[in-house]
Amino acid sequence: AAAGPGGRGGRAPAVVALRLALLLGAALRAARATVYFQEQFLDGASWQKRWMNSEYKPDLGKFKLAAGRFYGDAVRDKGLQTSENSKFYAISSRFKPFSNKGKTLVIQYTVKHEQKIDCGGGYVKIFSSNLDQKNLSGDSHYYIMFGPDICGSETKKVHVILNYKNKPHPVKKPIRCKVDGYTHLYTLIIRPDQTYEVKIDNEMVASGNLEDDLDFLPPRKINDPTVRKPTDWDDRIQIDDPNDIKPEDWDEPEYIMDTSAEQPEDWDDAVNGEWHYPMVKNPLYRGEWKPRQIDNPNYRGVWPHPQIDNPNYSPDFSIYSYENISIIGLDIWQVRAGTIFDNFLITDDEVYAEDFGDETWGETKGPEKEMNIKQTEEEQERERVTEEKYFEQRFKKKLERKKESGNDRAVRNTVKKEEL
Repeated sequence: AAAGPGGRGGRAPAVVALRLALLLGAALRAARATVYFQEQFLDGASWQKRWMNSEYKPDLGKFKLAAGRFYGDAVRDKGLQTSENSKFYAISSRFKPFSNKGKTLVIQYTVKHEQKIDCGGGYVKIFSSNLDQKNLSGDSHYYIMFGPDICGSETKKVHVILNYKNKPHPVKKPIRCKVDGYTHLYTLIIRPDQTYEVKIDNEMVASGNLEDDLDFLPPRKINDPTVRKPTDWDDRIQIDDPNDIKPEDWDEPEYIMDTSAEQPEDWDDAVNGEWHYPMVKNPLYRGEWKPRQIDNPNYRGVWPHPQIDNPNYSPDFSIYSYENISIIGLDIWQVRAGTIFDNFLITDDEVYAEDFGDETWGETKGPEKEMNIKQTEEEQERERVTEEKYFEQRFKKKLERKKESGNDRAVRNTVKKEEL
C-alpha cells in the first residue's frame, strides 16, 4: 500500500485499514451472534432436501426456485416462488431446536409480490419441533405468525401473532405492509424484557410492550365495582334547546290519498276487493320534528370511574419465550401466484440481522428496481411500435379500399356509356 509516483497512492493505507476494520467488525458480530436458521437458496436444487412439502391435501400449490421477471442478481435473488393461481401452499424447513428464554429472538426474511398480489399471504410461521411437517396446514399449532397479508383494498397489514397458552394473540396496533411489487425486508424482534419491534426494510414501523399491545393477560386495573356514578353527574355534551318550539303546521302525514285517481273500468270488487284511493307521498311531510341542540351548560365531562388493582391479574415475565423452536414454514393462500420468499434468518442478534439484511436485500434492491424500470420502458416502447404499425396498416387498407372504389366507379361509368 505504499504511495505511488507523485504520492497519488497515499490514501491507500487508510482505505485498506477501513476495509479491514469493517471486515473485522462484521466477523466479530457474526461470532457474537447465534444463527439458528439461515436460507438463501444459493446451491440450486439442493433446497429441496432442506424443505418439505406438506401432503395434507392433494392439490396444494407448488413452489419453484426463481428470481422472478426482474431482479438485482440472477443468483442471489432466487427464492421460493408460488407458481399456481388460487391455491393453498404449505412447506417447511427444520433446524436444531432451541429456546429463546433469556435471549432476543429475531425472525427475518424477504418477500416480493412482483405479481402485484390482489389477495394472498406473504407471512411465515414458527413451529415447535413436534410439528408433523407432512401434515402442515392452517390448523397446525404454531408459536409465531409474522409477515404481510394482502386482500383487496381493505387488508394490507403485517401480522404479528404470538401464541400464549395455546391461544393466538394478534398485536392490536395496525401495521401496514408494502404493496409496490418490489422485494422488501421484514424483521420481527422479540426481546427478553417483553418488548417487540417490527421493521420493514431495516426501518422500525412498530414497537411496544407485548403485555400492553397483545391481550395475553387480564388488565392490571379495572373499574371499582363498588363505586357508582353520582346521580347528578351530567355527561351530556349537548341538550335540546328548551326555547325551540315545534311549528304548528309541522305535523303532516307521510302519505295521503290521491283523490285525483279514478277506479279502473274493469275493476271487479268480487275479485279485487273494494277499491280505495291509492296512497302517495305527501309533499308537505317534513319528517319527525326534533328541537335543535345547544351546548349543555351543566356538562361535567366524562365521569372518571375509580380504578382498583385487578384481583385476576397475575404478571407473567415469560410470555415472550418458547421452547423447542425448530421449524419455519409457509402456510398461505394466494389468488394470484408469483410471490418470492428469500433470505430467511432466525438469530439472537439484532445487529447481525440488520447487517445480513443490508448485505442481501440492501445490495440488490437498487439493481432490481432499475431492471424493472428498464423492462417497463421497453414494454411501453414495444406497445407504442405495435400501435403505430396497427394504425399504419389500417391507414394503408383504407387507401387501398378508396383506390379500389375509385377504379370500380370508373369501370361502372364506362359500362353505362356503352349501354347508353
